[in-house]
Amino acid sequence: MAEEQQLRLDLEELRHLESMAKRPSILSLLSSEIRSIDGKLSKISARAAQPVPSAEKVTVSSTVAALSYVTLGSFSWDQDNDKIKIYVFLEGVDEAKVESKFQAMSVDAKFHDVQGKNYRISVPKLNKEIVPEKCKVLVKPTKIIITLIKASKGNWLDLHFKEDKFKPSMDKEKDPMAGIMDLMKNMYEDGDEDMKRTIAKAWTDARSGKTADPLKGHGL
Repeated sequence: MAEEQQLRLDLEELRHLESMAKRPSILSLLSSEIRSIDGKLSKISARAAQPVPSAEKVTVSSTVAALSYVTLGSFSWDQDNDKIKIYVFLEGVDEAKVESKFQAMSVDAKFHDVQGKNYRISVPKLNKEIVPEKCKVLVKPTKIIITLIKASKGNWLDLHFKEDKFKPSMDKEKDPMAGIMDLMKNMYEDGDEDMKRTIAKAWTDARSGKTADPLKGHGL
């Protein structure tokens, strides 16, 4: 659903902002908005997971009905050179009713029948690769600790994978003349005869080394 996808993107961005925020008032606002979006996602999940006559059961040490999950969007994490630790504050979790799935670039943990509800925390695309067979979930009285072992040592800038929005422009940054040449080409193609002569002379001067900037001294 488009609405659910948009809400999940909003939630991811809010979690990212929450991890950077310092002021209590800002953290409070972000936390409130995260809870609001969590509630909306929970309602959408409930509508999408209507019970049917042949409803399947999920077996996790004991049989637990998996009709819907409340997404745990508010959590904290820290790291060292070798591992990531995700802290989820949730009471009443039975370790026998925890289902976890670790893959090289993702983590998905489900907590069944917690005070009558099912909870879930998922990171569909991590910042970098992990070692699935070494990752684990530890249940404490008031929280859950998810440990992710890094495939390669080093610091992660974020828990979630982020596309490099500036990557496509790197080549032009390395070669600033490329942008000027493109501009001159467009001006030449669209200009009148006088403009074409001026640009042709500027180009000739640049090629002969008279000026490093093809536009300098030609009124362009």
